[in-house]
Amino acid sequence: MEKRIKGSCTTILVGKKASIDGSTIISRNDDGHEALDPERLVVVNPADQPKHYQSVISKVKVDLPDNPLRYTSIPNSILTNGTWPAAGINSENIAMSATETITTNARVLGMDPLVAGGIGEEDLVTLVLPYIHSAKEGVLRLGSLLKEYGTYEPNGIAFSDNNEIWWLETIGGHHWAAKRIPDDAYVVAPNRMNIDDFDFDADDTLSSDDLQGLIDQYSLNPDFDGYNLRHIFGSASIKDTVYNNPRAWFGQKYFTPDVDQDPMGQDLPFICHANRKISIEDVKFVLSSHFENTKYDVYGTGSEADKTLFRPIGINRNHDVHILQIRNNVPAAIAGIHWLAFGANTFNTVVPFYANVNDTPASYKDANGTFDLNNMYWLSCTTALLGDTDYDLYVDMRNSFELEAMGAYRQIQNDTDAGLAGQTDVTAYLEAANSQLAAESMKRQTKLLGDMVIMGSEHMKLRYNLND
Repeated sequence: MEKRIKGSCTTILVGKKASIDGSTIISRNDDGHEALDPERLVVVNPADQPKHYQSVISKVKVDLPDNPLRYTSIPNSILTNGTWPAAGINSENIAMSATETITTNARVLGMDPLVAGGIGEEDLVTLVLPYIHSAKEGVLRLGSLLKEYGTYEPNGIAFSDNNEIWWLETIGGHHWAAKRIPDDAYVVAPNRMNIDDFDFDADDTLSSDDLQGLIDQYSLNPDFDGYNLRHIFGSASIKDTVYNNPRAWFGQKYFTPDVDQDPMGQDLPFICHANRKISIEDVKFVLSSHFENTKYDVYGTGSEADKTLFRPIGINRNHDVHILQIRNNVPAAIAGIHWLAFGANTFNTVVPFYANVNDTPASYKDANGTFDLNNMYWLSCTTALLGDTDYDLYVDMRNSFELEAMGAYRQIQNDTDAGLAGQTDVTAYLEAANSQLAAESMKRQTKLLGDMVIMGSEHMKLRYNLND
């Protein structure tokens, strides 16, 4: 098998009654092992979808069904380790984000070892998203693939349609469990097994047919009562207390500030309820966050020990943040919105691209391994790099940029929504709107970088105050 590439992401899920406008929202930071790994926004049309798929990493071969759906995708630009589509929305407004790398334990691996030649993060979107017509169907299709081919890694995967959100976690080489997220709830899921209390007989759960029996057969349950899947199949390691749990703690602290919890706690809840309705801007803030207003803030005034104790959500290894929104208050043709930003998330904004298109703007589609400020990936990475050199100097400029940019994007979106009626070529209409959004984003991100260069040049250390 080729070198295994590990990601370390953070996922946020928001049910339709928990969101500000009745949308379902699944979102994730797509983090990588390396600080830079260019990505692109593309559309995979049915003619471009493979019929006979082979993974680069594991070499697994999978024959795929006929009649795939079109879908958006965020693949790697450099395909040495495969495509890694990350996330997308298909032409029936079904969304999928894959994957959140999670944890396991030795008891599970002894019961059902991982499969070196199985499927993994590289493959899942390609194998599932073009063939599903509901979020629940996504769970069932992936479950059948896990049973047949196995997996070489533990992962969490999100599915949504306009009505439901489902979260699936793989267990060992061939098993899995999934839970429907309540409509009035949200989830913050870091790189650990996240599902806790699980009722095998409930209508809002699905799992491998034999999973409950295996728990009893192999004495996997450490609890006296009930089934807590995080306790049974996950970890409770020292690494979790500094790498994973604090990210869940901060997200829950932001959405539910009246709940007092330990950032290192191993039993932070999976299903949570916010003290207000959640917006796209809220989700983006948390996915860009670095423990603001706490002593753990990397850019804050705490001690060096505190500032380096916990792994933040926003980190230099963010390659994209995607927020997949399926709206309920608009026609189906414009329901799917693929919000997207590239690079480390401290100095970027998400842009609301319509998913019902056949192509994407060049500035978001054409990035490769060559540095080029005409591509949003490289432009965003450059802005974040400069911002990191003096966060306090640039943060107010960033805040103004983000507020004004998001207002501009929402105005374009509102105008596009309002102008849909009477359009004879909806796809072309939405592609034109996406081009307008991309151009606005490039203009504003370029101005932010330029303003930062101008301001920063006055603060360079290589200076002398006497002039000839």
